[in-house]
Amino acid sequence: MDDDRNRPGTGRLRIAAAGDMHCCESRRDEIPRAIEAVNGAADIVLLAGDLTTHGEPEQAAVPADACAGLDVPALAVLGNHDWHASRRDELVAALPSGGIRVLDRSWQVCVAAGLEVGLKGFVGGFPGSHLPDFDEPLLRAVYHETSLDVQALDAGLREIALCPTRIVLLHYAPTEQTIAGEPAGIWGYLGTDRLAAPIAEHEPDLVLHGHAHAGTFEGTIGTVPVYNVSVPVIARDFWLFELGVSTPAHAPIH
Repeated sequence: MDDDRNRPGTGRLRIAAAGDMHCCESRRDEIPRAIEAVNGAADIVLLAGDLTTHGEPEQAAVPADACAGLDVPALAVLGNHDWHASRRDELVAALPSGGIRVLDRSWQVCVAAGLEVGLKGFVGGFPGSHLPDFDEPLLRAVYHETSLDVQALDAGLREIALCPTRIVLLHYAPTEQTIAGEPAGIWGYLGTDRLAAPIAEHEPDLVLHGHAHAGTFEGTIGTVPVYNVSVPVIARDFWLFELGVSTPAHAPIH
């Protein structure tokens, strides 16, 4: 990332990011220590999905309780594990008690970072493994679900075009660069480069995702940095980023 510290009108935004925490009752003592370590070291905490192990609301209470003492905003997207128990609404309802705001195909006003845009993302594949909009209804439904995510990402980035800082928070990967290291046979389940089109067009400052536990930390979409912040990849509880925040906003309106 460029060092903007000496540019006029530029501040610094500190971001603590992690995905795939897979919280459960057995980690109730461990997770608060991880959260407390970034309190004061970051201006915002971003959770890139799979907050829970099996999607049970009781498991969501673990990160919620841990984040309750945060002095900074915490935003999250859901991951595939968070949907597993089919109790999504109950799980999401358990998170605000700790101040965790869930981004669900939506953007969010945030005092520390201006506006965020986030969604879970979905599968669909990459070159050589693309899922087409053809065949049985269940397969076409998967394609349609990804289409809704792509549309939401594009719409969200349009809404925040004038924001000084624009961060895309995903669970699934938008580029094959950050899933490199995973078996090629499962790439189609790890994300899709269909999510890359609105990122390339609107050029946000930063894209974060998780899900690919054996993937690669760093990639790009055009000039936009993309980071896989899955805990197994970063090999720590959180990765700390710093972004230069320039005023006025530099984002084009498309």
